[in-house]
Amino acid sequence: MADDHSPTTGWHATTILMVRKGGQTVIGGDGQVSLGQTIIKGNAKKVRRLGKGDVIAGFAGATADAFTLFERLEAKIEQYPGQLTRACVELAKDWRTDRYLRRLEAMMLVADKSTGLVVSGTGDVLEPEGGVMGIGSGGMYALAAARALYDTDFDAVEIVRRAMKIAGEICVYTNENVVIEKIED
Repeated sequence: MADDHSPTTGWHATTILMVRKGGQTVIGGDGQVSLGQTIIKGNAKKVRRLGKGDVIAGFAGATADAFTLFERLEAKIEQYPGQLTRACVELAKDWRTDRYLRRLEAMMLVADKSTGLVVSGTGDVLEPEGGVMGIGSGGMYALAAARALYDTDFDAVEIVRRAMKIAGEICVYTNENVVIEKIED
């Protein structure tokens, strides 16, 4: 019987949350890196700017795989400037068909000022409903918290900050060392 929290499982050991509200697009990610049940590092940066700084992305999954995907996505963004959806679709096509990329275990949340997407190795390029999406082991906790906070007076940054704190209190694979990147319309 396989252990769902083994180091080779790409869906554990992080929380990434995206919130789009009031002209802001925000992606936040925790800093915990786990190997099985052991915390290896607490301050990893899983959210970063891509392109010329007008795209933000966060990853859940194997770190080396995510860096490879960041590089590939950056190349697609350069190839299709101003067309984030097309760049992500082209990445997803490569991810599914390329023998090397097919083995990568990660998911990404990617956004610019007008579009937010989930990109996976199964070929999914999905735009979340309602402007809120979470991925990773604590992603559903953060997503639920963000949805509950969405109709408050909090802006997108504060919603991400509070929702990530809640996820960090619930998910053992998520910590409260959060990196947040924001794009404004």
